[in-house]
Amino acid sequence: MVPLDKEGFLVALDDWSEAVAHALAKREGIELTDAHMEVVLLLRRFYQTFQLSPAMRPLVKFVGQELGKDKGNSMYLLSLFPGSPAKLGSKIAGLPKPENCL
Repeated sequence: MVPLDKEGFLVALDDWSEAVAHALAKREGIELTDAHMEVVLLLRRFYQTFQLSPAMRPLVKFVGQELGKDKGNSMYLLSLFPGSPAKLGSKIAGLPKPENCL
């Protein structure tokens, strides 16, 4: 496994891979599906574009723009990443914790 901080986020963003994503998800009790990976890869693209991990509202908007209205809503994201989709999704995507997430 790769080094993690006290909250389970990657210490070095370059350590991320799909295998690492699966291991991080497993630590959170999630079995990654293609639907999860679709959002995880979008989170990584968001980070590459804006150099930050999105909060919930920008995440919903970005997913909606990229994947359509049926997936660009908080209920869909909550079904994939329970509790805090922005925080949990960012963790699995190997990104820093979103700034406004507790």
